[in-house]
Amino acid sequence: MTMGRTILAVVVGVVVAWLVIVLSQLAGAAAYPPPPGLDVTDPQQLAAFIQAAPVMAMACVLGGWVLGALLGGWTAARISRRHPRIAALLVGAVVLAGVIANAMMIPHPLWMTAAGVLPLPAAWLGARLARRHPPTTPSL
Repeated sequence: MTMGRTILAVVVGVVVAWLVIVLSQLAGAAAYPPPPGLDVTDPQQLAAFIQAAPVMAMACVLGGWVLGALLGGWTAARISRRHPRIAALLVGAVVLAGVIANAMMIPHPLWMTAAGVLPLPAAWLGARLARRHPPTTPSL
């Protein structure tokens, strides 16, 4: 039962992280829209767009990765009872794997690729924040 709860915590945490990342990227695309006619399936056009993108647009993407890992890690730690830190770090590892895959498919600025490790400490921080206020159980 305990392991099942930890697995559930990781799955829910990854879903939360994914939703936060998608929403932050949608917000970033609204603030810094791509040029009309950009074919995002063409790697050369996409690479040229990213090279020309403002730093703040790239910071929005990075912020989404970090915030997603933080909130996903927090969620996983709140759900998991016996392994909150492990559950949160697994969420951070999944986000980090996505960042690495993204960086391998789409060229990013070097600073952004280097900062791509931030989801792991963000997930750890999410676990710490979740444990400061343990869930309360209703008294009967």
